[in-house]
Amino acid sequence: MTAPAEKTNLLGMPKAKLEAYFESLGEKRFRATQVLQWVHQRGVGDFDEMTNMSKPLRDKLKLIAEVRGPEVVYDELAKDGTRKWVMRMDNGNNIETVLIPDGERGTLCVSSQIGCSLDCSFCSTGKRGFNRNLTSAEIIGQVWAARKTFMPYAPGPDRPITNVVMMGMGEPLLNFDNVVDAMNLMMEDLAYGISKRRVTLSTSGVVPAIDKLGEVTDVSLAISLHAANDELRNQLVPINKKYPIAELLAATRRYLSRLPDKRKATIEYTLMAGVNDHVDQARELAEVLRGLPCKINLIPFNPFPESGYERPSMNATRRFQTVLNEAGYIATVRMPRGDDIDAACGQLVGKVEDRTRRSARYIAVQQVSA
Repeated sequence: MTAPAEKTNLLGMPKAKLEAYFESLGEKRFRATQVLQWVHQRGVGDFDEMTNMSKPLRDKLKLIAEVRGPEVVYDELAKDGTRKWVMRMDNGNNIETVLIPDGERGTLCVSSQIGCSLDCSFCSTGKRGFNRNLTSAEIIGQVWAARKTFMPYAPGPDRPITNVVMMGMGEPLLNFDNVVDAMNLMMEDLAYGISKRRVTLSTSGVVPAIDKLGEVTDVSLAISLHAANDELRNQLVPINKKYPIAELLAATRRYLSRLPDKRKATIEYTLMAGVNDHVDQARELAEVLRGLPCKINLIPFNPFPESGYERPSMNATRRFQTVLNEAGYIATVRMPRGDDIDAACGQLVGKVEDRTRRSARYIAVQQVSA
């Protein structure tokens, strides 16, 4: 057999696609099960180590296929136990992945794009511009690489990663197919076996894709809202001009109605001093969310250079929370984690070769302002 110009990376293939791949090679479908377990449950990427497959098959796979994750170029632990990895992609760009420990729970924040094609005004990632979507192998590769940090590589009850949130760099629903494939691997019993309740996709509001998502999966859903009226959200989250709040919340209701269990959406609300942290805005938020099964995460703004926003006082944050609690909502404050290593929410920047030139424009504006 002649080696192809480019080997097929098996890392990002969910079970159905891996079965089809082996059938195309004239092999039995159960080979997919064997590879899934070796790669994702045992952390093995070398075909020679997959000893329950015949040597001729292993030799064939070495010629035409590979299991290749991203290269970890930076690994740092924050004072609070938060861990950040910087991972290099094929074209030299870097993305960031963060693990947030909380008691027996470890939540991995995974990126879906190099940079972000949206430009939310309070997010450092968006200011770096956008390069491309990540492949499914590059998305699940973040889980694979992070898990390999914690050897021995075992899927048991003491595993360090119990939850995954698609809340890293990028808008997941603008990389739909690759994100869905990666999430399927996260939930696959033969791979990571993470519950659908513990895999969460966060979106800024790509309404048609929310409806499409409900047709193919039942992961948990988070909505990056940050304002209770269209006038303010248009400024903070520009995609709101295309899909305003009423349409976004209607799509969220439709998604929840498809789920077989009584799950709630998570509403993410970044609090910025003097922008969206007043008690009147809390009352407005309580009203606009009325009737939506949801819980609310209040996120005090995590500063980055020249953002123009400030973190609200703790008193203002608690007042905002109290209004929501008294209105009958479960509203929690997500305190900054890992901000000493720039791993907190909204601080992930990576290294982006910006195809949009947004980062250059942003820097130029800041220089003029200075």
